[in-house]
Amino acid sequence: LGLENRIVYTAVEVITGECKLDQALVKDKRQPRLALLPAAQTRTKEAVNPDQMKNLVGELSKSYDYVLIDSPAGIEMGFRNAIAGAQEALIVTTPEIAAVRDADRVIGMLETHSVKRMHLIVNRIRPKMVQANEMMSVQDVQEILAIPLIGIVPDDERIIVSSNRGEPLSLATELSLPGNAYHNIARRLAGEKVEFLDLEVPPDGFFTRLRRLFQN
Repeated sequence: LGLENRIVYTAVEVITGECKLDQALVKDKRQPRLALLPAAQTRTKEAVNPDQMKNLVGELSKSYDYVLIDSPAGIEMGFRNAIAGAQEALIVTTPEIAAVRDADRVIGMLETHSVKRMHLIVNRIRPKMVQANEMMSVQDVQEILAIPLIGIVPDDERIIVSSNRGEPLSLATELSLPGNAYHNIARRLAGEKVEFLDLEVPPDGFFTRLRRLFQN
C-alpha cells in the first residue's frame, strides 16, 4: 500500500493500552475509507492472544464495513490470532502442489475453529503453463480444496513492481489484468455477480505470430 513509512504505532500498542486505536491507524490519502493497522515486527506472536485480537476486530468493525486480516504463514499462534475474530476467510494459494496442500490444512483448521464461510483465490496463474500441463489449473485447485472460487489472479511482473513502489495496481490509472482481477474480487465480496476473467491462451496462428514479429 505504500503506507509503511508513516507507521508510528502497531496493533500491539493498541492492545496494551500504550496508544489509542485512531493513533495507530494509518489512513490512505488516496482512499479516505481505507486504513492500515500494522502488526508489530519486533515482538513475538505471543504478545497478543486470540481474545485480545477478537476484541480489537470488534472495535474496528464499529468504524469499518470490512476488516481484512492478513494471516502469517503457518498455523501457529499468529494464525490463531488472525482467525480469532474472523467471520469468513479468503484462502489464497498458488497452483503448486505444496501450496495447495498447505491451503487444505488451513481449511481444516478454520473448520475446527468454526469459520465455515470460505472462498478461494488462485494467485499467480500462468495460462500457458496450464495449457502445456506444466501447472495445475484453477479447476484442479478448486476440486482439491472444495470451496467456492471468488478470484483468479494471473501472474504478472507488474505486481512485483507495484509492490516495491507501494502503488497498488488496483489504483493505477491504466488498469491491468491483475488490477482488474483485484477489482472483481472486491466486487464479488460486496455481493455483485461478476464473470471471471478469460485467461485462455489465444491460438498461436499465423496472424498471432505476424503481430508478434512486428511488435519485436
